[in-house]
Amino acid sequence: MDVNKDFTPSEKLSEAVVKGMQEKKASDIVVMDLRKVKNAVADYFVICSGSSDTQLDAIAESIDEVVFKSLKQNPWHQEGKTNKEWLLIDYVDVVAHVFKKDKREFYSLEKLWGDATIVSVEA
Repeated sequence: MDVNKDFTPSEKLSEAVVKGMQEKKASDIVVMDLRKVKNAVADYFVICSGSSDTQLDAIAESIDEVVFKSLKQNPWHQEGKTNKEWLLIDYVDVVAHVFKKDKREFYSLEKLWGDATIVSVEA
């Protein structure tokens, strides 16, 4: 990676979302670059899995905190906090998806948006 490269706002935001996920030990984190996908709803999807309701809540809170502290941004929209199977945190250009493992397999966003460039984040 070129250290002199200027990151776009959506790249910085996706990195902050990943950091928030990592701080609460989210598993199977992937960043999907949708910028070259026709009719994409965002620049990036950042997806992770959690193993319990408590962990899903902690991951979502951590994403909120890290993004706000580093970029002073609040989510535009959030969904799923009551059913705790798929939490969605929408920052418009970047959408964070926090899944319970079985629901992630069921919805399979990685396959649904198969034209995206997908990068797995090391634990």
